[in-house]
Amino acid sequence: MVMVTIEIIVVLVLVALVMVATEMKMVQSGKSKSSILPDPCKLSLSLSSIRSVDFLSKDIICKQETSNARDPFYFSKGDHNSISMEVKLWNDKRDREMYDNFADLYAIIKTTEKLEKAYVRDLISSVEYEPECLKLLAQFKTLTSTLKVIVPSVDRFMDTYKMDCPAALNRLVTSGVPATVEHRQASAGANNTSAATVAECVQYFITAMDTLKLNMYAVDQVHPVLADLLAALNKLSILPPDFEGRVKMKEWIARLSKMGAADELTEQQSRQLHFDLESSYNLFMAALPNLGS
Repeated sequence: MVMVTIEIIVVLVLVALVMVATEMKMVQSGKSKSSILPDPCKLSLSLSSIRSVDFLSKDIICKQETSNARDPFYFSKGDHNSISMEVKLWNDKRDREMYDNFADLYAIIKTTEKLEKAYVRDLISSVEYEPECLKLLAQFKTLTSTLKVIVPSVDRFMDTYKMDCPAALNRLVTSGVPATVEHRQASAGANNTSAATVAECVQYFITAMDTLKLNMYAVDQVHPVLADLLAALNKLSILPPDFEGRVKMKEWIARLSKMGAADELTEQQSRQLHFDLESSYNLFMAALPNLGS
């Protein structure tokens, strides 16, 4: 459109020059001055035409530049630094879903890191910390189970996206339980050896062993039972810190935390876990007569 407008202007200018040359020849041939002067109406019409075409061309160029400025893929020849281009990370719905899951995983890790720091600095209480941490752990296990093919290693994911979150890595991958459950101890003034607490521990021991007997080997079925058992054992203040049942439960919880929620224990792993539960239960029952002393 701009090129056509320029051509029209050039043609009109050439016409005007031809008219002036013709009038000059007529003057030289001796014709009267009145006959050689151009008609004022025609002259004003030609000038107004040229002026209107010029305004029209400027308006067209202005509109063209304005419309091009709205185009994200347009850039002027003289200004290559002002390029504004839209970059898409995905080409189809499947790729978009993958990047959305990456964003969710990134957010869970960052949120857990902030939560751990807030708890360590005593900015939130244990009552506020524990349910939020349990929710993040559940979300993390569900999401990593979905992404286990694309993200086989959370450590590698964090290295790829330059995430410096050691507290979140320890809580989500290594520990797998809130700090209040992992390090819970009875209050200093209470001798927490009540029959209710002992019965709670016995209940969780039996529930964990029955879970394996019913061939429930999925991580999201075994992990919550072991976490409840560990929390109940931590309530008994008289049990020594190196009590074998507590140590073994921590080891199994840490191992399960590195697996996806839908992953299942192998036959060998299930038999070993059942053996550890049974031996820990026997040691616990043997220690009961000595708890009151």
